[in-house]
Amino acid sequence: MNERFDASAHLHTGTRTEFKPEILQAQVVHPLAPSADPVQSMLARATQALWARQRQDGHWLFDLEADATIPSEYLMLHYYLGTVDAEQEKRIARYLRRRQHENGSWSLYEGGPGDMSATVKAYFALKLAGDRPDEPHMVQARQWVRNNGGAEQVNVFTRITLAMFGQMPWTTVPAMPVEMMFLPKWWFFNLSKVSYWSRCVIVPLLIIFARKPVLKLRPDQGVEELFLSPPATLGHLDRFKPGKPLANCFLLVDRALKALDPWMPKFLRNKAVDKAEIWLRDHTQGEGGIGAIYPAMANAAVALKLLGARNDDPDLVRTLKAIEDLVIDRDDETYCQPCVGPIWDTCLSLSALMEAGAQPGNPAVKQAVEWLFDQQIFVPGDWCDQAKGLAAGGWAFQYENDKYPDVDDTAMVLMALVRAGAQDNPHKLKRLNQGLNWMLGLQNPDGSWGAFDIGNNYEYLNNIPFADHGALVDPGTSDLTARCIELLAMLGHDRSFPPIARALEFLKREQEDCGAWYGRCGVNYLYGTWSVLAALGALGEDSAEPYVRKAVEWLCSVQNPDGGWGESCNSYDDPMLRGHGASTASQTAWALIGLMAVGEVDSPSVARGVEYLLRTQNAAGEWDEDIYTGTGFPRVFYLRYHGYSKYFPVWALGIHSRLRRGLPTRQQEVIARGPIELGPLEVLRRAGVKH
Repeated sequence: MNERFDASAHLHTGTRTEFKPEILQAQVVHPLAPSADPVQSMLARATQALWARQRQDGHWLFDLEADATIPSEYLMLHYYLGTVDAEQEKRIARYLRRRQHENGSWSLYEGGPGDMSATVKAYFALKLAGDRPDEPHMVQARQWVRNNGGAEQVNVFTRITLAMFGQMPWTTVPAMPVEMMFLPKWWFFNLSKVSYWSRCVIVPLLIIFARKPVLKLRPDQGVEELFLSPPATLGHLDRFKPGKPLANCFLLVDRALKALDPWMPKFLRNKAVDKAEIWLRDHTQGEGGIGAIYPAMANAAVALKLLGARNDDPDLVRTLKAIEDLVIDRDDETYCQPCVGPIWDTCLSLSALMEAGAQPGNPAVKQAVEWLFDQQIFVPGDWCDQAKGLAAGGWAFQYENDKYPDVDDTAMVLMALVRAGAQDNPHKLKRLNQGLNWMLGLQNPDGSWGAFDIGNNYEYLNNIPFADHGALVDPGTSDLTARCIELLAMLGHDRSFPPIARALEFLKREQEDCGAWYGRCGVNYLYGTWSVLAALGALGEDSAEPYVRKAVEWLCSVQNPDGGWGESCNSYDDPMLRGHGASTASQTAWALIGLMAVGEVDSPSVARGVEYLLRTQNAAGEWDEDIYTGTGFPRVFYLRYHGYSKYFPVWALGIHSRLRRGLPTRQQEVIARGPIELGPLEVLRRAGVKH
């Protein structure tokens, strides 16, 4: 199912899913038939292009691109495992060279400033691939690294990589003793207190830390020239910081753990390694790999080899296949994705097309609905640890990630299914209810929703030396909370519904002084503000409310002169840049959807935004977008969702076309039909809440 996919060939030649004009006709003629109106023609072309990308089994999948770090790490992994493919190595090297900036650095997102860790990894990967250090691009990279403090400044994950290849001592890496597998849940740190992604990365790393492997390289393959000091002499790189007592306390603990490490009883360490191996193997049973994210999979592959796994070990075989399934070949280049998001792409594409006029009875819609239902998860996962007795029923982001369904995908899938009329099928009501019940069961005590767990907000853990990326936990966020409110409103609940009432209070507390909301999963305040306004619109909140007007005024104030909206990833580093950046199709669509949700369809800002999309649509009926508008981890990891510029404009234009013609949106049609009775909400019944 997760085969490599050439989008351009798919769109223009139909080699994977032949486009059928009769399907398109059935999708767009009601109520948005093409006409002489250029906006209607634009929508028709965009809709046709999006339908043409649907796969034969009913789902959509677009590439998901990160920075140069993942392809670099992928190549290094093959060097570590001794499985380098020479032709693939050349293709990855070409990709890395193309992504390099003129000043010699590599950044975390297109057009961003140089990043030390990304640059060191890309330089190292290219050197392993045979690029000579005297080649101009290598000279430039080396000069940039040295001029900016040297490779001593890399982050913790890069230190680990360099230590594994003998380029830095293991003493430079923060202590992560495998014995922490024995820590009780009441302790200030344990695996249940960190996020899903941290858990999946940390456990295999604990095995690696216990073994501290070093792969010897030839002298010409090393990167000693990137350091300002001889790397062999480096010791503790993490320094005490004035005015940071908690961080300094954790640093003292780190120093103590390193001093005690040689004295750790061997029998205890072996038992801890055994416990970590059990956890690791249990979490690699699915076809998607541990956590279905590349860093965790790569660590798992190394850990399994260190544990003595043979090449035919089923867990290792599945892990390596899951990694290879992430690889994308484009023209003469190759890169590795951090993960894939078919469920996310499918539910968003389906919602966009339903708003653009697709009908629930159409076979292509039904096929997408069935595919989504086939991905629903009914097995317990790590979330059970904090949600005792809650039944499963959510959706994940990837093809297979059964232990980690998430709130964002579950809410978006349920909204797509309801837009597509799944609630009209009696056999689907139970399934919808199971998804809703699971989502409600993950609400945090403060009224918010996080992504994967309840109450995973131990922010103090971001002060430990290992967590220099600042994303060790999974607290509730405005965008995810808004998503859940929007779903509940579509189902007919109002602000008197206790989960909505608590969530609204959270959103009001989280609103910025300027009127915007922070976006955790997309860049950034445009994403957060769209999410909240969409929820408020579905809920029927009075658009004259001061906090709603404040958000609307902020969105209008940051519209670019070209009529579009854009925001750079830099706004995570400098909030003064919120809402500022080159216009993009996806961010323009977010702003339009948010404004129209609260009654601004006839505003000049909306008109100018639609005109921007009209001017920038390409010959294929889509929009070109190289700028990164997705967020992995603020300030350290960003994503380019290749599908965002394909389906979000369709969504926005579909809503605009309906409202301008005096027709309700598909969401409004669903709400107008009255409450959708899904059945008893078990999580609320257990809590004694009447609904």
